[in-house]
Amino acid sequence: MPQILAECPSPDITPDGPRSHRTVTINLAESPLTWLFARQLITPRQAAAGEALRRDFERAALGPRVTMRWDASPAGRRTGHAPDPAGATVAHLAARQRFDGALRALGPGLQDIAWRIICAGEAMTLAEKALGWPARSGRLVLTLALDRIADYYQLP
Repeated sequence: MPQILAECPSPDITPDGPRSHRTVTINLAESPLTWLFARQLITPRQAAAGEALRRDFERAALGPRVTMRWDASPAGRRTGHAPDPAGATVAHLAARQRFDGALRALGPGLQDIAWRIICAGEAMTLAEKALGWPARSGRLVLTLALDRIADYYQLP
């Protein structure tokens, strides 16, 4: 796993109330899923299942758009051959079908935590609070979801 290190202000709050002036080094390339795997809190099969779901989520372009689409150019200004857009569309549709199938395999109870942690990259504590779950219950539910995803993708 590559490391992209950055210095960020510490999230600690001093006893007086204002934030401390310390900084912490964080790895921007580490997702909540890889964090769990690096600490051996999930199995390699579960980590591979989560990465497969995240990969399909990204290939299907289901995330929010943050920039303008630059893929369409005016017809009069083309100088070369554009890549075949139908090939990209088929890949997007196939990834979308796999992603939707995996979520259907999870069922409504496990979809929420899987999407929040794997696709949205939300921290476990934030996901637990948003779902109204007790602290430290999210990891257990996430491991169940990852096992179902691994079964869906037929991972060994």
